[in-house]
Amino acid sequence: MSRFIAPLALLLLVLSPLGIGMNLLESLERQFIFFPTPEIDRTPADVGLQYDDVYYPTGDGLTLNGWFIPGPKQTKLDAGATGQQTLLWFHGNGGNISHRVDDLALFHHLLSVNIFIFDYRGYGLSEGQPSEQGVYRDARAVLAYLEARPEVDANRIVFFGRSLGTAVATELAASAPPNGMVLFSPFTSISDLAATLYPFSPLRILTGKRFDSMDRIKDYHGPLLVIHGERDEIIPVELGEKLFSAANEPKGFLLLPDAQHNDGLANAGQEMWQTLEVFLGSLPESGGH
Repeated sequence: MSRFIAPLALLLLVLSPLGIGMNLLESLERQFIFFPTPEIDRTPADVGLQYDDVYYPTGDGLTLNGWFIPGPKQTKLDAGATGQQTLLWFHGNGGNISHRVDDLALFHHLLSVNIFIFDYRGYGLSEGQPSEQGVYRDARAVLAYLEARPEVDANRIVFFGRSLGTAVATELAASAPPNGMVLFSPFTSISDLAATLYPFSPLRILTGKRFDSMDRIKDYHGPLLVIHGERDEIIPVELGEKLFSAANEPKGFLLLPDAQHNDGLANAGQEMWQTLEVFLGSLPESGGH
């Protein structure tokens, strides 16, 4: 569901009527980074999962939408905190939460965790328009909401970021460390990604140091697992490896030899699920912020 940076020809069409400064940067973000869709095509109920469809506010007055899916050990959505881990899911830059339903079902059935997935502003039923600073505000809002839920142990929240969501998760983890963090197909910064995909275009200069995970990862000191497909055609594995090298211990890296960027998690292989299970099982029963 990730597209990331569009070709240079499209960039030139967009730049021609624009000025410079914030209007240019915001237009670049919306044209080349964010690809939201408003329609919710499916819900967890379509794959037999119990879930809570929720709305909650952001600090700047918007309302966001998300789903809470209780883990197999939870029998009621209003159950008290049990110490069970909760996976906070930061999705990629395309579509919305309804396009992750099959992946949510896999995580529910194969890992014994609660799951909360949400849409950034402008995605699905969430209000507003996406921007880099906006999605960072969204991340803080969802964490505050999740910590207040009675069935969630606030000390056992694990961040799971995929693609663009890895940058959102990393930015939040730098100031609000979770119990652990999993980054699936991460990158160092949008400018590095632009330089890799389009080495002869001006995109690197125009994008600046946006979504700069390379700078922020040094401020996260909790357990980290990085997963990357060796054949990733959107975010080259070299960027994931570079980010991993800059990260603090404790950390682990799993290479998926045959995986491309948008391969479904159903094709990731048993090793990935075993690695995730071991990682989650190694996390302390209390931690984070």
